[in-house]
Amino acid sequence: MWSIEILNDTVDAELDALPIDMRAKFERICDLIRSVGLTHVGEPYVKPLGDKLWEMRMSGRAGISRAIYITQIGRRIVILRAFVKKTQKTPPSEIRLARQRAKSLVGQ
Repeated sequence: MWSIEILNDTVDAELDALPIDMRAKFERICDLIRSVGLTHVGEPYVKPLGDKLWEMRMSGRAGISRAIYITQIGRRIVILRAFVKKTQKTPPSEIRLARQRAKSLVGQ
């Protein structure tokens, strides 16, 4: 069974700041991963970003949002960043921020 963790209070606040319909889709994707396993969930719900980063893909009335995560040993997903997306591609600055946050997990 997969567990899904939020990196810290900052990321928790980012998730809370998402519009309610996008937050609900985030929760549905998490439930899907827990019930069938991450290896059985693909697009349109999750997509690789490269360098061990993945994104959960949510949409709603206000547009689209993403939650960037990494997987860890023991079927563990750690959410590193959540944001409402303004452009077609995930901005490089968001990927850099997620990578920087992932460094705090080294050794865990």
